[in-house]
Amino acid sequence: MLTSGFDHVAVLTADTDAFVEFFEDVFEARVLGRPEMPPGMRLTLLKVGPDAEFNVFQIDGNDEAARQTPMGGRGRLDHFGLRAPSLENFTTVRERLIARGATDGFVTDFGPVLSCFFIGPDGLECEVCVENPDWDSAGFHPPGTPARRFHPEAA
Repeated sequence: MLTSGFDHVAVLTADTDAFVEFFEDVFEARVLGRPEMPPGMRLTLLKVGPDAEFNVFQIDGNDEAARQTPMGGRGRLDHFGLRAPSLENFTTVRERLIARGATDGFVTDFGPVLSCFFIGPDGLECEVCVENPDWDSAGFHPPGTPARRFHPEAA
């Protein structure tokens, strides 16, 4: 491969401060900068991983962040997933998301990956993922498959 992953994802928000605070608080993201923009436009570069950032745009009069539709009907960018480097980090993020009411805490076992979906401050559905230490390489699982590690009652 000639690339190592995603550099950034550009997102529209109605409230940059709330967006930044959410990702700083839950994911320990940090602001890289706020480049000068034309009047009515605000851009914040938010570091969310060693090689990943959000380019967070707030544009006066733009109400795209308020339009929410179910998965599969959101246009070209449906949602984004952040990768936790360890199960410990994943668990910490999940607990912070639950504390904020951003998720019910359900963890899906997709096979090689565990996933916890959450709703960001503008209502955008996102997920945090981590390599599944319990994967037996037997295959992939469909959405809604409970991760035994987090939902032992489902076993």
